[in-house]
Amino acid sequence: MNKGMTKAIALAMAAALALGACNGSNSNGSNTNTENNGTTTENNAGENNATAANEDKYQIKDFVMAKNATRELETWNILHSQRAEDSENLVQLVDGLLETDNMGKLVPCIASEWGTEDGGLTWTFKLREGVKWVDYQGNEMADCTANDWATGMEWILNFHKNQSANTSMPMEMIKGATEYYEYTKSLSEEEALALTAGAGSKFAEMVGVEVVDDYTLVYHCITAKPYFDTLAPYVALYPLNQGAVDAAGGPVAYAAVDNTGIWYNGPYTCTEFTHGNSKTFTKNESYWDKDCHLFDTATYVYVDSTDTAYQLFQNGEIDYVDLSESNLNTIRNDPNNKYYDNFVHIIRSKYSYQWHWNYDKHLPDGSLDENWNKAIANKAFRQSIYYGLELTDTYKRSDPIDPMSVENNFYTMEGLVYTSDGTEYTQLVKERLGLGDYNGQTMVRHNQQKADELKAQAIEELTAIGVEFPVHLSYYIPGSNQVSLDAATVLKNNISKSLGDDYLVLDIETYVSSLSNEVRNPRLQSIMSNGWGADYGDPMNYLAQEIKGYDNAWYATSYSNINDVPVEDWSKDLHEAYDKFTEMVWAADAITDDLDARYNAFADAEAYMIEECLVMPYNYGTGYCLTKYNLHSQMNAMFGSCNPKMKNWETKADEPYTQAEWEEIIANKGK
Repeated sequence: MNKGMTKAIALAMAAALALGACNGSNSNGSNTNTENNGTTTENNAGENNATAANEDKYQIKDFVMAKNATRELETWNILHSQRAEDSENLVQLVDGLLETDNMGKLVPCIASEWGTEDGGLTWTFKLREGVKWVDYQGNEMADCTANDWATGMEWILNFHKNQSANTSMPMEMIKGATEYYEYTKSLSEEEALALTAGAGSKFAEMVGVEVVDDYTLVYHCITAKPYFDTLAPYVALYPLNQGAVDAAGGPVAYAAVDNTGIWYNGPYTCTEFTHGNSKTFTKNESYWDKDCHLFDTATYVYVDSTDTAYQLFQNGEIDYVDLSESNLNTIRNDPNNKYYDNFVHIIRSKYSYQWHWNYDKHLPDGSLDENWNKAIANKAFRQSIYYGLELTDTYKRSDPIDPMSVENNFYTMEGLVYTSDGTEYTQLVKERLGLGDYNGQTMVRHNQQKADELKAQAIEELTAIGVEFPVHLSYYIPGSNQVSLDAATVLKNNISKSLGDDYLVLDIETYVSSLSNEVRNPRLQSIMSNGWGADYGDPMNYLAQEIKGYDNAWYATSYSNINDVPVEDWSKDLHEAYDKFTEMVWAADAITDDLDARYNAFADAEAYMIEECLVMPYNYGTGYCLTKYNLHSQMNAMFGSCNPKMKNWETKADEPYTQAEWEEIIANKGK
């Protein structure tokens, strides 16, 4: 996936997320349509159609939304996208097999029906005819057929074309995917770039993606994958037309194309783009879904802060704004404020945020930060932070009204999957961790006595191996962002009050423009907060990101760097914990014939990871906004990439929704 919604940890608490997440289950407890073997356009797409009779719900024709400048996309190739910052743009432009409705249910997209007849070993998708590829000016270029999904998968699995992006899910699920990836990796770049997915190709020979005819596509899985269809709304299963690659001048040129070089089959084309400033999406007149409601144009404008966005909203220049802590307090503490009755709660995002420790931290000169690395390898040190850090003041920055709603105690996002008796998966993890219920007043996991005991233990154990106290924690924020600095200062004070300056000190560091290039790649951070949103509906997609010795484990290879930590006396216990966790994850993933047993085994692994504090659950994305579009009308799933798609969004043209209207919308949602 989106390997999460990457940002400095100070930004994780800012109210910058407007995407919601909700999920249901069918009677077999999974998030798939396995039981009823697919679905039809007529039975499902109509549930979300925007008819002429409802045009009063769609008042805005030209929609404008502000985005923080740090959220500019990095690629126009949706198959290479692994960041939510990319996909929130690209899902406007390219459609996949399936999408979701505003209740999180899978519904048809370019596949009009789909299903499995053997418990998930093979999946058949029937594609609708008449779907067109167009260029950015709307000129029709080609028909969209099953061949485009084979071409898209070949691109993803071809090491020299896609540099391993989005390979983990196909390699986990589809027959021959791993073998083809390794095959292309063994070739020269020239040889690999010449490969295609056409009939008689090496791809067709090796990979279980079968093009039966132009409008019938069959995926052959390695083992039964009853949740495979939940991968269909994610970019790893998106199409690519070979003609677009050829028109660009071949794979190398296509990898670098901008909005003028890609082909579109989605609801919009991108007709105007100025990097870091704005982009305009224009309704695709050739779009296949003639019954849906689209904006004539939708524009993203990029700003340096939520304060700037708030000013634009007040001026009537944008139609939605997240409210910063200060803006929210200004509004809610003044009954005479024009927006006093209009600030509303955003839907909790689908992202579960964690603190990811960096076990192989470097100093700016390139040398190892041995003091931090030895400290964070110590279990008692990690656990003292887990139990001792009281974050209420930090959580208030996102939700000053109900700050404990921000607290996250799990790794997998709530609502992803359910057992056959309706038990939500994270409740299984909660039972194993022995956590109490949220009381709205204090953090569930905070235990000062236990933290003090662990702190004393850590000081004794770490002093014996030469660690000096206080340990310094390097915390990076964008240098020009005052909101981030304010949040970092609050967190620094939280750590000081909770753990003591004699034990742990947060050092606020800054980067200029690229968190990845300036901080994460050179491994300068001590921690980084990142939110993972599921690519598909199964706990494996979350927990596999942390396992040791697996090239496709995003967090293990790019954040914790556990694979590069030497096995020495001070790190031996850390490696043993990662090895045990990794074994537990693979064992859970091997259970495919009993979803209840599968989910319970994953819950065992997740609880173990949290008990060892290999990562630390941190927060949920929530907050308040002023909005002229109904967030509850948008696609709203706990998996996939489709939630930001601006399709059938209900709007008001005159003023933002009121709190009373919001309550009515929530009360009637799903009815």
